[in-house]
Amino acid sequence: MAEALGPISAHRVEAWLAPRVTTPRRLFLWSLGAGLLAALGHAPFNLWPVAVLGYALIFSLFRLARSARAAMLVGWGAGTGHFALALNWIVEPFLVDLVRHGWMSPFAIVFLSTGLALFWGAALGLARFAGGRPLVFMVALALAELIRSYIFTGFPWALIGHGLIASPFLQYAAWVGPHGLTLLMLLMAVSLWRLAGPRPWAGFVLMPVYGALLFAGIQIGQPVLPAPDAPVIRLVQPNAAQHLKWQPEYIPEFYRRMMEATAATPEGPAPALIVWPETALPVLLENAGNILPRIAQAGGASPVLLGVQRFDGPRLYNSAVLLDGQGAVTALYDKYHLVPFGEYMPLGDLLAEWGIHGLAATEGQGYSAGPGAQLIEVPGIGPALPLICYEAIFPQDVSAAPKRPRFLLQITNDAWFGKASGPYQHLAQARLRTVEQGLPMVRVANTGVSAMIGPKGNVQAQIALNEQGWIDAVLPVTLAPTPYARAGDLPFLILFMALIAAVIVRRRLIGR
Repeated sequence: MAEALGPISAHRVEAWLAPRVTTPRRLFLWSLGAGLLAALGHAPFNLWPVAVLGYALIFSLFRLARSARAAMLVGWGAGTGHFALALNWIVEPFLVDLVRHGWMSPFAIVFLSTGLALFWGAALGLARFAGGRPLVFMVALALAELIRSYIFTGFPWALIGHGLIASPFLQYAAWVGPHGLTLLMLLMAVSLWRLAGPRPWAGFVLMPVYGALLFAGIQIGQPVLPAPDAPVIRLVQPNAAQHLKWQPEYIPEFYRRMMEATAATPEGPAPALIVWPETALPVLLENAGNILPRIAQAGGASPVLLGVQRFDGPRLYNSAVLLDGQGAVTALYDKYHLVPFGEYMPLGDLLAEWGIHGLAATEGQGYSAGPGAQLIEVPGIGPALPLICYEAIFPQDVSAAPKRPRFLLQITNDAWFGKASGPYQHLAQARLRTVEQGLPMVRVANTGVSAMIGPKGNVQAQIALNEQGWIDAVLPVTLAPTPYARAGDLPFLILFMALIAAVIVRRRLIGR
């Protein structure tokens, strides 16, 4: 395959790279390193300028690949490096029960990173086949990211555009969403690549544009002041480590922490709502008849929303319930976008015979899916859209609400994700959802990071990771629906299809 690699180019970067990638093995290793650089844009690193450099290097390696096969190797190598670093937290759930699941952890990171990298490999292979121009490169990668956000129930984690969440460019998600940010990241990378070429003016032309966008993003992203009569919401974080969460000797301690936080005297106005995290209740809902009134009593006049598991016949649900002042359940929500291999197993009953269950489930198929997105009416505040854990990474799930809510309400148990990158990436995606929708979010996590997030993505109050505590935070204002909230990903799908059609027509015309 060495003959598939391009000759030394007039481009400075490619002239330097070409003699170093003369074999498939070297090409793969360089691509792997470029993917690692690109992953540094994600939390907790947040080095988005380094990520731009990484994608510029990927583009340069793609340019050196003169065949679709070589280009696929570039995409697969870059994707493997990118996902291996960005999704390294995937091993953490397997370490909670080390004896039972620990052996799976190396397979999880290898299969996940190399499997997701196939999307990038296929994209760059097709891009090379379609001519290899910069626009084709960008559209192919962005379309691959869009497809993996939906296919096989979707996994839009560590998208290319997520590397810009820590930057002022985040604000443009209100117009273009995550896939628009992906195109922006790739456009900046190609512009950077052009700066090192024989005609650097082609890159310099866009530098003032990026500078203006950066400056405007800073201005647009200024926090919005809350309304004078804005309600206060209490966030409760018990910090229950996952390997201890369901241990009989620790359950009373974690319950005590939440009860004390719920009953704590506020320093200002009484909270209009108190929120506990996902699966906070230590018993099933149908067995909680004596506990719910005690929780309501601790909350005083404030309603309490909490996560709980419940059975409905033979089906187990991951749910959220809203309690009134007497402990009666006034609203119920069942999670409907479940985590495959985590909360349920495809062919679960068959695999259960071999002792293989979802990591967060204990029986056969695991949890059952709820009916879909729905709102919970919170007295004195208005409608909230509940999102349980994983559901907050899907912008289409947020847009599926039957009507526009007053705020987003995410309860989660990020103890599954460890202490390094997973919880921070989950928080970053929550910030992205608020900007996309122009809505504030109340985010309560078992071990953190619990946060009050404004509609511009600003974290206005938080409880740090792996800390026990509570905080009363003012609910930010709700902005008008954003263009992305109205249209979602449909405009980008139409744009991608139009560009693909244009490439096909161009190839046929040239072929003639």
